[in-house]
Amino acid sequence: MSSKKKSGKKYKLKTHKATSKRFRVTGSGKLMRTKGGKSHFRRRRSKRAKAQLSSMVPVKGKSYLKKIHRLAPYLNKHRTTPTARTAK
Repeated sequence: MSSKKKSGKKYKLKTHKATSKRFRVTGSGKLMRTKGGKSHFRRRRSKRAKAQLSSMVPVKGKSYLKKIHRLAPYLNKHRTTPTARTAK
């Protein structure tokens, strides 16, 4: 029997770029998404309804969060944190 050496390398997971562009992670770790319906048929909507489409809402549902994490595994790992300002 030949002894084969197993390498300890792990594969890099690829990020689904469309998913990483559609979702943001907040400072507390919540996953946020934008609302749909802003691309067309806006003429019939009120000003208030159109303004509410601009806001982001948290993603709900454990199964949905798991799917997003599988598509973009490094989504919140490479989030930049604001640096503390030093007083002079």
